[in-house]
Amino acid sequence: MASDTIMASFVCQVHSGIIKRIAHGQGDVKCKVQVKNLKLNWSLPCWSRAPRINLRTPAYEMTTIEPEVSTSSSPDYAKKLIQNYVPVYVMLPLGVVTTDNELEDRDGIKKQLKQLQAADVDGVMIDVWWGIVESKGPNQYDWTAYRSLFKIIQECGLKLQAIMSFHQCGGNVGDSVNIPLPSWILKIGESNPDIFYTNRSGTRNKEYLTLGVDNQPLFHGRTAVELYRDYMKSFRENMEDFLDNGLIIDIEVGLGPAGELRYPSYVQNQGWEFPGIGEFQCYDKYLKMEFKGAAVTAGHPEWELPDNAGTYNDAPESTEFFRSNGTYQSDEGKFFLTWYSNKLLNHGDQILEEANQVFLGCKLKLAAKVAGIHWWYQTENHAAELTSGYYNLKTRDGYRPIARMLSRHHAILNFTCLEMRNYEHISKAKSGPEELVQQVLSGGWREGIPVAGENALPRYDHAAYNQILLNARPNGINKEGEPKHKMFGVTYLRLCNKLLQKRNFNIFKSFVMKMHADQGYCPNPEDYNCYVVPLNQSKEKISMEALLEATEPLEPFSWERETDTPIGGPFVDFFNRILYIFK
Repeated sequence: MASDTIMASFVCQVHSGIIKRIAHGQGDVKCKVQVKNLKLNWSLPCWSRAPRINLRTPAYEMTTIEPEVSTSSSPDYAKKLIQNYVPVYVMLPLGVVTTDNELEDRDGIKKQLKQLQAADVDGVMIDVWWGIVESKGPNQYDWTAYRSLFKIIQECGLKLQAIMSFHQCGGNVGDSVNIPLPSWILKIGESNPDIFYTNRSGTRNKEYLTLGVDNQPLFHGRTAVELYRDYMKSFRENMEDFLDNGLIIDIEVGLGPAGELRYPSYVQNQGWEFPGIGEFQCYDKYLKMEFKGAAVTAGHPEWELPDNAGTYNDAPESTEFFRSNGTYQSDEGKFFLTWYSNKLLNHGDQILEEANQVFLGCKLKLAAKVAGIHWWYQTENHAAELTSGYYNLKTRDGYRPIARMLSRHHAILNFTCLEMRNYEHISKAKSGPEELVQQVLSGGWREGIPVAGENALPRYDHAAYNQILLNARPNGINKEGEPKHKMFGVTYLRLCNKLLQKRNFNIFKSFVMKMHADQGYCPNPEDYNCYVVPLNQSKEKISMEALLEATEPLEPFSWERETDTPIGGPFVDFFNRILYIFK
């Protein structure tokens, strides 16, 4: 609150008199500034489902006025401007459906959804937990609670992104509830713990099945990939009406811990703390056997899995593997890292092919999430990315091969950490979220696929929203039509009481308005070139050699320094930097 007051006072001094503000689609609008209890009062037009809205924040009091309309308010201009629209979705609470498979607070969630709808949010995202739906036994699916929730979402006029969540909830950053894998899966793990990811010291991770069992018939005669396929088939059969009527527009296929295509290399409940490099997770008997076979085939039977890569909270230079001129730069290290990352590519490719077959012909998009491992990005070794399975170096692009794989399945690449700035992290972490986002998004666009994203951590401040706005449209608004680069959509993490607090929600509503290019809610995605058509069959399999051609590093596309549609005034980022200096 104090920082907002200082900012308001400072901006009042700079912007005394008249502010001239361009309101897209409405022409030039002059707005008078008055100082009132160290608050700014200013007015601008905005479109909404309701004809007029009144937004109030501690920094700004906003009311609609009749604008001075210029020639730029023509219908043709509005059609051009709407092409800058980026839809906004909100992630629902992790435990909205309880571990007992019940929708506990129907009235409460309906009230919150109506608040989102009134704020012009386009839709919501929801984890559909494997550990809840198939908890009673193999092939025993109970979709009752999710059907009730989907019906409420539909009644509130929102679209739905459904995540096939094949991972555990609990034990990681932001996990507020505990939803384990199905109990019958865990029971199999009691007699065969190698079905779980394992680090070098033998610690098991029950968050997600190791990709080493993707094709092992260990689960009452089914393989892990068949478990995922059958779950998705049951989802389609039981949600056919919601698929047919257009409620469900995305199916995000969970491919690892936190639903992300990665290894569980950094685990809080095993002692990891930021910015530790994490640990490789390939020491279960299945992956050990596969690596040994690959080494023998390559003519190096003496090569072993790394034993010098440190532990969860080490810094890169303290390990033999990641230090300068370390093992990761040797032939043996390069072979291992290529094998490790290729296994992840094959894992995602195989499961997405099954998902494509299940949802073939449905009017929706498939999606896969890639994690924003931003710490140690500004080092030579990129250690935290390497342990996660992203073989990304200055001389090797670890993300464009993933985008190329996704292109085969007509899938969206969903990336995280859109809200982060480099200066927000401790210097010793060598974090580079800004450059990382630019690299990954550029790689997706180069491979011709839609790119979406979300914030990694809950944020309610102007600066975080402005960074998301910048990444959503890196080159700003194009008044002549669709911008050169634009994200397919952004999902805000997540719906909670704190978001709905008056001040926070007013800021969020301003953010939604700017994501919509000041055009208000648009019910027709075709108007902003986000076409959702019947899902086509996956293309012919791309050879690993062709996928790895995409490792050639290329400069990312150009990014503006700041968004051209900021919320909170022109000095928000400046004051945010000052606050982090004294934090």
